[in-house]
Amino acid sequence: MKDVQGQIDNRGIDIHNVGVKDFHLPLLIQTREGGFQPVMANVSLSVSLPMHFKGTHMSRFVEALLPWSSKPISNTELKSLLIDTCERLEADSAEVTMAFKYFIEKTAPVSLKASFMDYDCIFKARREKERHSFILGVEVPVTSCCPCSKEISDYGAHNQRTLIKVKVRFHGGFLWIEDLVDRIEKQGSCQLYPLLKREDEKFVTERAYENPKFVEDILRDTVIALRKEPLISWFDIECESIESIHNHSAFARHTETKEQMTY
Repeated sequence: MKDVQGQIDNRGIDIHNVGVKDFHLPLLIQTREGGFQPVMANVSLSVSLPMHFKGTHMSRFVEALLPWSSKPISNTELKSLLIDTCERLEADSAEVTMAFKYFIEKTAPVSLKASFMDYDCIFKARREKERHSFILGVEVPVTSCCPCSKEISDYGAHNQRTLIKVKVRFHGGFLWIEDLVDRIEKQGSCQLYPLLKREDEKFVTERAYENPKFVEDILRDTVIALRKEPLISWFDIECESIESIHNHSAFARHTETKEQMTY
């Protein structure tokens, strides 16, 4: 059959990324406790396309991804996936992003009732010639209590849910998703819990009131927490407070590499 994609293109334009996105794939993610958690991932996989090719072969992306639906996957496996993808598509570079919900068991602070909290996570990896890079991303929701509202009000203070969105690169090792989430969610006015009895709700409300933080405070405290982690070589943090008394959000963002970190 005629290979239209393989025909010569004369427009002289290299394409940086071409591939498939919104491809859903079941994955196995290893847990800190040694087991595996099945997740449903939304996957984007792409390669570079040299200027002399008219198009790529989209079916080959799916063929590269399917074997991973029944095998555990992490940074090492993503490297193998990208090498395979480059070979299948005759490409110099490839990039993959896998977004998924990851569940961690949490215990309520007073009643000690156990339940599962879900966190939005991503694995993102890129291979360019022989170079490989990997990013772990997590989104951690916390409660924040406004210091200004507490200061100026005769009683009460307004709260909001703040999303702490963190992406990290590692050198010489890695952090479990559970460990990274644990470091991040301590930076809010109070953690969130999926199951709260009345005694827990009292604790969470009072804890947040006693620990008021602006979005800037949460960002800076998260920066300090990640600077202390020797395995992290780079991070990008965005904190978004979904306001309860405004029809907009407040946000703060910061990025550092290891060379820029001051302790």
